[in-house]
Amino acid sequence: MCPECETNGHLFARHRIDLARPHAASRIAERLRSEGLVTFDGVRSRTQALALADQIMTVSPHRDSDSDGLTTIRDTRHHAGRAGFAGFGNGALQPHTERSGIPCPPRLMMLVCERAAITGGESVCVDGRAVLADLAAVAHETVIALAQPRSAYFGAGDGHPCQVITVHADNRVELRLRQDDLARFSPIVQPHLPRLRAAISRRQMALRLAPGEGYVLDNWRWLHARNAFTGDRVCWRVLGAPSFALAEGFTPAPTTASVPISVRP
Repeated sequence: MCPECETNGHLFARHRIDLARPHAASRIAERLRSEGLVTFDGVRSRTQALALADQIMTVSPHRDSDSDGLTTIRDTRHHAGRAGFAGFGNGALQPHTERSGIPCPPRLMMLVCERAAITGGESVCVDGRAVLADLAAVAHETVIALAQPRSAYFGAGDGHPCQVITVHADNRVELRLRQDDLARFSPIVQPHLPRLRAAISRRQMALRLAPGEGYVLDNWRWLHARNAFTGDRVCWRVLGAPSFALAEGFTPAPTTASVPISVRP
């Protein structure tokens, strides 16, 4: 974890929504629209995690999810070295977009801690809005390169050609990234990856979740990762589409708006 990462307590408290207060789901929706990240506590069971997810999203089952739509994230000791399955080990994960290799990644991701690690295992969150602002301030050409259509390919043979930055017609921005063996970048993008990774590193924020604590993030804005850990860390992950109105992408910082980024064809 980089020394500039925001402390766990400050990040959690700044984004926390009290689930016991009236209209908690509406407050979560409002915060996701404005900041893209919500933290919470008091979710002690799988049933409670599903109930919370059902209030804010339509759950999307997928390859790794269990029959109820939740995915149990733990070290299975059977997935070591398998591309695309690193989350089921105990190693570090680089900041990424969940399910980046499909045409339309899920908009929301919720993670709840059932059992904390003995050491390590912190969740790492990165606000793409801040990353884009950093790049726009010092490296306009990097922003433009990352927005070139079909300049990246994420996934295996059934993956998806895309770009790291997608700009919609209303100038809202969508971020998509992975940094493992299933990520390929065009020669146009490759020289700019060190700047992108440096900006991501500067904006990393760590969350050491205790049992019952968790977060929901806008998967098109926030990247997420994990530090390596020891012990039997167990989390529940839920992916889905918001059950409330949420505009495509996020509004860039004012300093970013002056950069002439290509618009998705």
